[in-house]
Amino acid sequence: MTGLLLLAHAPLASSLREVACHAYPEAQYLLQAVDVRPDMSPEAVEAAGQEALRRLAPHEVLILTDVFGATPSNVAQRLADGQRVKVVTGVNVPMLWRALCYAGEPLDAVVTRAIAGATQGVMQVAVVRPQNQAQKPSIHDPSNHQHQQ
Repeated sequence: MTGLLLLAHAPLASSLREVACHAYPEAQYLLQAVDVRPDMSPEAVEAAGQEALRRLAPHEVLILTDVFGATPSNVAQRLADGQRVKVVTGVNVPMLWRALCYAGEPLDAVVTRAIAGATQGVMQVAVVRPQNQAQKPSIHDPSNHQHQQ
Protein backbone atom coordinates (compact mmCIF):
# COMPACT_ATOMS: atom_id res chain seq x y z
CA MET A 1 0.00 0.00 0.00
CA THR A 2 1.24 3.48 -0.85
CA GLY A 3 0.58 6.46 1.40
CA LEU A 4 0.32 10.00 0.07
CA LEU A 5 1.70 13.19 1.55
CA LEU A 6 0.46 16.48 0.16
CA LEU A 7 3.13 19.12 0.77
CA ALA A 8 2.08 22.45 -0.73
CA HIS A 9 1.59 26.15 -0.14
CA ALA A 10 -1.23 26.90 2.30
CA PRO A 11 -4.10 26.16 2.02
CA LEU A 12 -3.66 23.93 -1.04
CA ALA A 13 -2.45 20.78 0.74
CA SER A 14 -5.32 20.63 3.23
CA SER A 15 -7.83 21.66 0.55
CA LEU A 16 -6.70 18.85 -1.74
CA ARG A 17 -6.92 16.44 1.18
CA GLU A 18 -10.53 17.52 1.79
CA VAL A 19 -11.37 17.02 -1.90
CA ALA A 20 -9.76 13.59 -1.84
CA CYS A 21 -11.58 12.51 1.33
CA HIS A 22 -14.85 13.77 -0.11
CA ALA A 23 -14.49 11.44 -3.11
CA TYR A 24 -12.63 8.63 -1.29
CA PRO A 25 -13.57 8.72 2.43
CA GLU A 26 -11.64 5.52 3.09
CA ALA A 27 -8.42 7.24 1.96
CA GLN A 28 -8.19 9.47 5.02
CA TYR A 29 -5.79 7.04 6.70
CA LEU A 30 -3.45 6.96 3.69
CA LEU A 31 -3.36 10.71 3.16
CA GLN A 32 -1.51 13.40 5.09
CA ALA A 33 -1.31 17.12 4.32
CA VAL A 34 1.24 19.75 5.26
CA ASP A 35 0.32 23.34 4.44
CA VAL A 36 3.39 25.52 4.04
CA ARG A 37 2.60 28.95 5.45
CA PRO A 38 4.62 32.03 4.42
CA ASP A 39 6.10 32.39 7.92
CA MET A 40 7.45 28.80 8.08
CA SER A 41 11.17 28.18 7.78
CA PRO A 42 12.36 25.31 5.57
CA GLU A 43 13.42 23.53 8.77
CA ALA A 44 9.91 23.82 10.21
CA VAL A 45 8.43 22.51 6.95
CA GLU A 46 10.86 19.60 7.00
CA ALA A 47 9.97 18.76 10.62
CA ALA A 48 6.25 18.79 9.74
CA GLY A 49 6.96 16.60 6.72
CA GLN A 50 8.93 14.11 8.80
CA GLU A 51 6.06 13.90 11.30
CA ALA A 52 3.58 13.27 8.48
CA LEU A 53 5.84 10.52 7.10
CA ARG A 54 5.94 8.91 10.56
CA ARG A 55 2.11 8.88 10.62
CA LEU A 56 2.12 7.10 7.24
CA ALA A 57 4.61 4.42 8.32
CA PRO A 58 5.09 1.60 7.45
CA HIS A 59 3.75 2.42 3.98
CA GLU A 60 5.80 3.54 1.04
CA VAL A 61 4.97 7.21 0.42
CA LEU A 62 4.45 9.39 -2.60
CA ILE A 63 4.89 13.09 -1.80
CA LEU A 64 2.86 15.38 -4.06
CA THR A 65 3.94 19.03 -4.20
CA ASP A 66 2.57 22.03 -6.03
CA VAL A 67 5.46 23.87 -7.71
CA PHE A 68 8.93 22.59 -8.61
CA GLY A 69 11.68 24.73 -7.11
CA ALA A 70 9.53 26.24 -4.35
CA THR A 71 9.95 25.46 -0.65
CA PRO A 72 7.47 22.54 -0.54
CA SER A 73 9.19 20.83 -3.47
CA ASN A 74 12.68 21.52 -2.12
CA VAL A 75 11.78 20.11 1.29
CA ALA A 76 10.07 17.10 -0.30
CA GLN A 77 13.27 16.31 -2.17
CA ARG A 78 15.15 16.27 1.15
CA LEU A 79 12.53 13.93 2.65
CA ALA A 80 12.61 11.51 -0.28
CA ASP A 81 15.01 8.61 -0.31
CA GLY A 82 14.23 7.44 -3.86
CA GLN A 83 13.28 4.00 -2.58
CA ARG A 84 10.36 4.13 -0.12
CA VAL A 85 9.60 7.85 -0.48
CA LYS A 86 9.34 9.54 -3.90
CA VAL A 87 8.24 12.99 -5.07
CA VAL A 88 6.04 14.21 -7.92
CA THR A 89 5.44 17.91 -8.40
CA GLY A 90 2.58 19.76 -10.12
CA VAL A 91 -0.21 18.21 -8.05
CA ASN A 92 -3.77 18.58 -9.28
CA VAL A 93 -7.02 16.81 -8.47
CA PRO A 94 -6.84 14.26 -11.33
CA MET A 95 -3.30 13.34 -10.20
CA LEU A 96 -4.42 12.90 -6.61
CA TRP A 97 -7.51 10.86 -7.45
CA ARG A 98 -5.54 8.59 -9.79
CA ALA A 99 -2.89 8.02 -7.11
CA LEU A 100 -5.61 7.16 -4.58
CA CYS A 101 -7.33 4.77 -6.99
CA TYR A 102 -4.11 2.80 -7.39
CA ALA A 103 -2.63 3.19 -3.89
CA GLY A 104 -2.69 -0.59 -3.54
CA GLU A 105 -0.01 -0.91 -6.20
CA PRO A 106 3.75 -0.59 -5.62
CA LEU A 107 5.15 2.93 -5.26
CA ASP A 108 6.70 3.08 -8.76
CA ALA A 109 3.36 2.16 -10.33
CA VAL A 110 1.55 4.82 -8.29
CA VAL A 111 4.10 7.42 -9.45
CA THR A 112 3.46 6.47 -13.09
CA ARG A 113 -0.31 6.51 -12.65
CA ALA A 114 -0.27 9.84 -10.78
CA ILE A 115 1.69 11.53 -13.58
CA ALA A 116 -0.64 10.04 -16.19
CA GLY A 117 -3.67 11.24 -14.24
CA ALA A 118 -2.26 14.76 -14.05
CA THR A 119 -1.46 15.04 -17.74
CA GLN A 120 -4.64 13.34 -18.94
CA GLY A 121 -6.71 15.53 -16.64
CA VAL A 122 -5.50 18.72 -18.33
CA MET A 123 -7.28 19.51 -21.57
CA GLN A 124 -8.74 22.39 -23.45
CA VAL A 125 -12.51 22.49 -23.31
CA ALA A 126 -14.50 23.78 -26.29
CA VAL A 127 -15.30 27.46 -25.90
CA VAL A 128 -17.96 27.54 -28.58
CA ARG A 129 -21.32 25.83 -28.59
CA PRO A 130 -21.33 22.51 -30.45
CA GLN A 131 -22.85 22.63 -33.93
CA ASN A 132 -26.50 21.72 -34.66
CA GLN A 133 -27.79 22.76 -31.29
CA ALA A 134 -30.33 25.52 -31.47
CA GLN A 135 -30.22 27.97 -28.62
CA LYS A 136 -33.45 27.91 -26.68
CA PRO A 137 -34.52 31.18 -25.13
CA SER A 138 -34.63 31.26 -21.39
CA ILE A 139 -38.07 31.29 -19.83
CA HIS A 140 -36.74 34.04 -17.57
CA ASP A 141 -35.52 36.20 -20.43
CA PRO A 142 -37.63 39.41 -20.53
CA SER A 143 -37.06 39.68 -24.29
CA ASN A 144 -38.66 36.27 -24.80
CA HIS A 145 -42.23 36.99 -25.88
CA GLN A 146 -43.07 33.46 -27.04
CA HIS A 147 -45.49 32.33 -24.40
CA GLN A 148 -46.99 28.87 -24.56
CA GLN A 149 -50.26 28.24 -22.76
